[in-house]
Amino acid sequence: MAQAGDCSAADHEGEGSDVRGVLRGRGVWPGLGMVAVVGVLAAVPAGAQATAAEVDRRARLVEPKVVAWRRDLHEHPELGNGEVRTAKLVADHLRSLGLDVRTGVAKTGVVATLRGGRPGPTVALRADMDALPVAEQVDVPFRSKVRTTFNGQEVGVMHACGHDLHTAMLMGAAEVLAGMRAQLPGSVQFIFQPAEEGPPQGEEGGAKLMLKEGIWAREKPAAIFGLHVGVLPNPVGHLSYRPLGAMASADVMRVVVRGRQTHGAAPWAGVDPIVLSAQIILGLQTIVSRQSDLTSSPAVVTVGSLHGGIRQNIIPDSVVMLGTVRTFDMAMRDDIHARIKRTAEMIAGSAGATAEVSFVNNAPVTSNDPALAERMLPTLERVAGKGNVSVAKQTTTAEDFGFFQEQVPGLFVFLGVAPKGAKPADIAPNHSPRFYADEGALPVGVRTLAQLAVDFLGGQGAKPRPASGGTQ
Repeated sequence: MAQAGDCSAADHEGEGSDVRGVLRGRGVWPGLGMVAVVGVLAAVPAGAQATAAEVDRRARLVEPKVVAWRRDLHEHPELGNGEVRTAKLVADHLRSLGLDVRTGVAKTGVVATLRGGRPGPTVALRADMDALPVAEQVDVPFRSKVRTTFNGQEVGVMHACGHDLHTAMLMGAAEVLAGMRAQLPGSVQFIFQPAEEGPPQGEEGGAKLMLKEGIWAREKPAAIFGLHVGVLPNPVGHLSYRPLGAMASADVMRVVVRGRQTHGAAPWAGVDPIVLSAQIILGLQTIVSRQSDLTSSPAVVTVGSLHGGIRQNIIPDSVVMLGTVRTFDMAMRDDIHARIKRTAEMIAGSAGATAEVSFVNNAPVTSNDPALAERMLPTLERVAGKGNVSVAKQTTTAEDFGFFQEQVPGLFVFLGVAPKGAKPADIAPNHSPRFYADEGALPVGVRTLAQLAVDFLGGQGAKPRPASGGTQ
């Protein structure tokens, strides 16, 4: 995603069919033999099977609504902190289900609580609602034709990362669970989050603002679940996840190089910040390629924006560059920040200029609690089928779901939406104007969210440990 969360699931490739073997290899199930694992999966109580069948039945009933909601949202996308129409559609539906609904959370967010018929813990389900400044090129009847102004430029608006599917699926899961409230031993909190892709310049937003405003001041859930759609490499309906660090942290890097303005024909009369910025950009590339131990953890440093000067024959006073830093390890993150600062300042200083370096953390590592992943794996396999669940590889895209995971144990799952049989070369990734999602994944997403909540509240499996902050 652009800045705050590039939550593309395009890179979530399976690491082999033996999911439990991968978990054990990471120390998640120490000393637990395969016989015991099979026993755990086989010992699904009859009551749980009946509840799962009820979830499936209700998901089938709500499917036409979910498809309609998704197409409506796709045709009427809204950028972060401006999801007014989307929020009203969501809130109206949740109120119709008899839920306790709060609106205007973190500007346009919606939070609702479903109280079960029996006492128990609270579990949270989250979906993001915002679209991207992308002009759609997909030829579908519900194609977006919306245009707006973004950062001073006229742009198209498109759900190019699947948040329309996320919102529609969680609306569907809310209806499924509301119809089963008498059976639920606890409460379900539905979080419809704005601005996952990042708020407008100069504004706050997203998961961070929701938490800052005290979304959990009244009631803190015992766990939180979310999912994200993606097209590669998994086909429609495939589920994947990764214990611990699944998606990278994302820091916005800002470097201001200040020189001394002069005539372009007499560069010796000033200090050229453009040439120095070019040297700094080259220097920054060696931080990852030559100074960081990539055998311990991946990292990325990218400069994506460079602005300086207004005329071809004037060397400007200053240049501003913007970039992103992606890491999975806090110590490596701090080390890379320090190296970026040192590199920029010393290169600028070598020519008599200065460099001001600053960072903004837009998203922490999306770190799935391994005990929670272990506990909910049978649920994922029951929903998608054992052959359709895999362990994802790490991706350097980012998601602000990690802010929630810093507060409570969480599990973030990836749902494939690539049409079956499609060639990878013909599939446009998330954030592309040609991004296309197969709606056959919608019922799988509804069932996944609803069943995760039901099984967690029902106490199946071991209790998850408290949020650990692990990143690998």
